[in-house]
Amino acid sequence: MARPPRFSTDRLLDAAVLLGAASGPAGVTMSAVAQETGAPSGSVYHRFPGRNALLAEVWLRTVERFQEGWLTTTDAEADARRAGRAAARHVVAWSRAHPREAALLLYGAEDFGRSGWSAEHSARADRGDGRVRAALAALAAGLGADGPPDRERVALAVIDLPLSVVRRHLRAGQPLPAHAEELAEECAAALLGQAPEPGADVPG
Repeated sequence: MARPPRFSTDRLLDAAVLLGAASGPAGVTMSAVAQETGAPSGSVYHRFPGRNALLAEVWLRTVERFQEGWLTTTDAEADARRAGRAAARHVVAWSRAHPREAALLLYGAEDFGRSGWSAEHSARADRGDGRVRAALAALAAGLGADGPPDRERVALAVIDLPLSVVRRHLRAGQPLPAHAEELAEECAAALLGQAPEPGADVPG
């Protein structure tokens, strides 16, 4: 049986996450990953043809892992408000469990060189963004309103506000407080409760 590679793609990306969390996207370089893992430069270039590919992979792996769990919370078929609260709570809970990855998500895809990504990497990013937009639209529709202000309210409730709780503490180098998930859920409940009930008249 063949032995697993000593320097796997995931091991190299784990090192890139560590570097990015400590120094931001600028700290994620081919040579820094090689030094962090003790891998020969050839092993890094064998898996990533250049820095743009490395940046794309570390960003996409991080955001896709976050999205996978977040999207499972947003099924609004039974109760849109409950789904929205769960989605807001997930942002904080995932960040608590994965603080280094969460530190990367405080940046954006452009900070990780999206303009220089391959077509394949860009398509992966677009698919993920599309799934998130569809989930937000479904939540808004589940609340009985799907106009632009309502979609903005849902995005604020289930993504932007929870991320602001995470951002403030991570950028200060502080652990997330024990009440952070509860606070995010309470804020989401307050915002989502302002959306009209299904069938209610919407003021003109």
